[in-house]
Amino acid sequence: MAVHTDQFHVLAVDDSIVDRKLIEMLLKTSSYQVTTVDSVFKALEFLGLQDNEGRDRHQDMEVNLIITDYCMPGMTGYDLLRKIKESENLKDIPVVIMSSENIPSRINRCLEGGAEEFFLKPVQASDVHKLKTHLLKTKSKDQ
Repeated sequence: MAVHTDQFHVLAVDDSIVDRKLIEMLLKTSSYQVTTVDSVFKALEFLGLQDNEGRDRHQDMEVNLIITDYCMPGMTGYDLLRKIKESENLKDIPVVIMSSENIPSRINRCLEGGAEEFFLKPVQASDVHKLKTHLLKTKSKDQ
């Protein structure tokens, strides 16, 4: 079965330009389409959830997976995860959290909150390969 990963669109959220560029490079090397933003607020805007009134305005470009840093100014990656999982239109999008801090209670909270994976930074190519499983799950739900 041939899988065309170029059809998968990943939204990457990280306030660090270095980490954003690294994840973008790793994802593009694996033939994913990537949109990067530097804050949870911009991610919510891109996804159409920024009005905080619970109305979903689904974006023009379908997002198949969201990978987000945990620790960012204003709102955390966990806050983004909660908003995604509360959204009727977006709750099935897999969310992966990444952090440079290995804090078991944080990792457990994210996984229990619905995150598919928790990656420790720096993200490796082997981590990106794990994303394919989650992308394929969402693709099969759509069909």
